[in-house]
Amino acid sequence: MNTLREGKPDSVGAVQHGLKDIGYICTKEIATAVYLASHMAKPILIEGPAGVGKTELAKSVSLFMNLPLIRLQCYEGLDESKALYEWKYGKQLLYTQMLKERVDKIIVNAEDLDQSIRRLHQYNDVFFSLDFLEPRPLLKALQHEQGAVLLIDEVDKSDQEFEAFLLEVLSDFQVTIPELGTITAVSKPLVFLTSNNTRELSEALKRRCLYLFIAYPDFELEREIIRSRVPGISEKLGTQLVSFIQRVRVLDLRKAPSVSETIDWAKVLLLLHIEELTPEVVKENLNIILKFEEDIRAVKERVHEIIGGSGRGSL
Repeated sequence: MNTLREGKPDSVGAVQHGLKDIGYICTKEIATAVYLASHMAKPILIEGPAGVGKTELAKSVSLFMNLPLIRLQCYEGLDESKALYEWKYGKQLLYTQMLKERVDKIIVNAEDLDQSIRRLHQYNDVFFSLDFLEPRPLLKALQHEQGAVLLIDEVDKSDQEFEAFLLEVLSDFQVTIPELGTITAVSKPLVFLTSNNTRELSEALKRRCLYLFIAYPDFELEREIIRSRVPGISEKLGTQLVSFIQRVRVLDLRKAPSVSETIDWAKVLLLLHIEELTPEVVKENLNIILKFEEDIRAVKERVHEIIGGSGRGSL
């Protein structure tokens, strides 16, 4: 089935099936957001708990659409020089030294310092050209002729000043470099921004994006994810594992198990040749899915109750 037409998916179903083929099981809502973003050239702002597949979605879309993935990891203090570009000062200095004789010839008949500077000023643009520019993720994404997937990861960790700087990139797909002017995207990248809600993002940023919230999957979807990512695990054990995880997530924990941790646990149980999820097995492996000691103690105290729970996927 031809899922891409002129570099874009031809339907929501094509996105869903294409992502599934490379191991990313998603809902129709997620597939719809990707389809619309690719055709409308709008960024997607993805929010949701850590570990539900926000970053993985961008990686998977780059594979599905056969586009390079360019990632910008956000953090407090991130500025334009790390995100957009910086000048290759070492190269500029080296060329200045190599061309010293020519510089001497340019200013040899200058009457004073001011005239020397004016003459040199005529050649400033030579050293502030693309040859001396080091592109960072944002500029790299704009320069790809065939397009790219740009992942701006954990944008909520950046400062509000940097968030404001992103507005030009996200609304017009262009950046302004004082020495060179405005650089517009050769081919508009498909942009994913992820956020773990550590701070509220501005309305201006949200207005420029399609919004997608990825929640923890329900039982059926998470079971399908485990079938896809850990195909060697038995149907019985996979069902037990997912059922247990689903029940643990409703407890009052400091950090609920993520989907990525469910996958890790399935791989661990497979490596340990575990055939059934017993209370003893659970207690010995809780550190795979829980990352705080108080959470581990809380679940250990209720492990028999959780395993003995009723409902779909009963252990």
